[in-house]
Amino acid sequence: MKMPIYMDHNATTPVDPGVLEAMLPCFSEHFGNAASRTNPYGWVASKLVEQARSALATGIGGHPEEMVFTSGATESNNLAIKGLALALKGRREHLVTCATEHKAVLDPCAALTREGYATTVLPVDGRGCLDLVRLTDALTPGTALVSIMLANNETGTLHPIAKIAEICRERGVVLHCDATQAVGKVAVDVNELGVDLMSFSAHKIYGPKGVGALFVRRRKPRLHLVPLLDGGGHEQGMRSGTLNVPGAVGFARALEIALARMPAESARLATLRDRLEHAVTSRLEAVTVNGDAEHRLPNTVNVSFAGVDGAALLVGLEEVAVASGSACTSADPRPSHVLMAMGRSKELANASIRFSLGHGNTTEEVDVVADAVVREVMRLRTNSPLWRK
Repeated sequence: MKMPIYMDHNATTPVDPGVLEAMLPCFSEHFGNAASRTNPYGWVASKLVEQARSALATGIGGHPEEMVFTSGATESNNLAIKGLALALKGRREHLVTCATEHKAVLDPCAALTREGYATTVLPVDGRGCLDLVRLTDALTPGTALVSIMLANNETGTLHPIAKIAEICRERGVVLHCDATQAVGKVAVDVNELGVDLMSFSAHKIYGPKGVGALFVRRRKPRLHLVPLLDGGGHEQGMRSGTLNVPGAVGFARALEIALARMPAESARLATLRDRLEHAVTSRLEAVTVNGDAEHRLPNTVNVSFAGVDGAALLVGLEEVAVASGSACTSADPRPSHVLMAMGRSKELANASIRFSLGHGNTTEEVDVVADAVVREVMRLRTNSPLWRK
């Protein structure tokens, strides 16, 4: 058993051997610039990118021309939100999002607000779920965009995106969905979901870091985004820059492998998740499981331990690599904005651990981790002024 046991797959995943194998020729043999149209090296690189684009589109139910390659989900989110807002500037300048979104959505909305746009940030209930009536009431004739994630990265809670899409469509509002944590773990089809824009990334599904994609639905007229990067007009004018050919190839292969494994792997991970959750909650008192018990990712469980300092707990868990929240905010000493939005106290939010399981995790590892968590929580509570029985 390799130590520490890795249970932080929502932060990132190791590159699958099959993905690495697909990528390696792109670093040496097929090293051309995909935008070079005057020599065979460029032609081969362009062909590889287009094959990857087609594979990604097939994997999410879209068309190749609807796929825009980016550097990752953060850039995809920024391009979707800012690009659409700028395209509709002067006509529709209202954005709607949710308090538990990733910072890669909340921060672009905040940036636009500083530039004069209006933003409505919808609250959630104690499970992290939206009230669709409040969402409906928030929409106005000036609403340009609704941005709601499919799966929360900290709690695993799933939002009813298909229902949200119906609400948006009836009012002529564009819907963007950050599906970064959902793709490859649960079924994601852009047509069944009804989204207009959708972000996702390679490194969450055992692909390489530094490559992502934005689905941009075809329309009549075509949905227009103002590019954030200028310089060459790549990606149908929406994202200039030399294409990451190895990354695109690895991204496509990672999605193919993830989708092939998904039915069996999701069921296996859900079993391990439930085993871990039960092993901890049945042996410790004053434990809160954060998120929706029914509608959530199969690999994620977020638990708060009353009377425990979360930082001390992380330090004490030498046997396991886990997180207290989003990897993108791990340097921020403030409690999780997701858990605070769900009504948790600052103390409870600071005493929370996210376990996100993946391919390599086993039943034996789950049991070792559960034992370690129980041991450390009991030890910390013994000497904690926060713990009062």
